Amino acid sequence: MSDVPFKLVDVEKKPSRKYRKGSKYDPIIDKFLSGKSGLVKVEVTGKDANYLRTQLKKRIDARDLNAKIEVSVVNNIAYLEKM
Repeated sequence: MSDVPFKLVDVEKKPSRKYRKGSKYDPIIDKFLSGKSGLVKVEVTGKDANYLRTQLKKRIDARDLNAKIEVSVVNNIAYLEKM
């Protein structure tokens, strides 16, 4: 086997990641929660309703909002509903 040159460097802590915190779908959830409507149709240009459901569900789960919001798709239309 050949030797691979390397070195180990002590560090105090790992740096934080430099990617976006949250999601581009969070504003949809925030606006819905702050509004008065209990049921809304969600339309995002260029996105399929099932894709929207998946992305919104991931954000609802990540934000632990399962008891407050439900997302569903009926006839290829995505809906958000307050519980």
